[in-house]
Amino acid sequence: MDLSSAHWHKSTKSGNNGGNCVEVAADLPGVVAVRDSKDRKGPALVFASETFQTFVAALKEQHPA
Repeated sequence: MDLSSAHWHKSTKSGNNGGNCVEVAADLPGVVAVRDSKDRKGPALVFASETFQTFVAALKEQHPA
């Protein structure tokens, strides 16, 4: 999948933790891509949008703000 036009975002809650973060691109049709912020030219995982939304909802349920 060509991710060259993806707009990547790192969480504002990431802070300054030595780069141990992921970046997410949610502006792609039907999918969400995730990559290591330290290796921006490296591989990315691509999930169906609905699957990623379910994952995020489960995380929020387990770790409320």
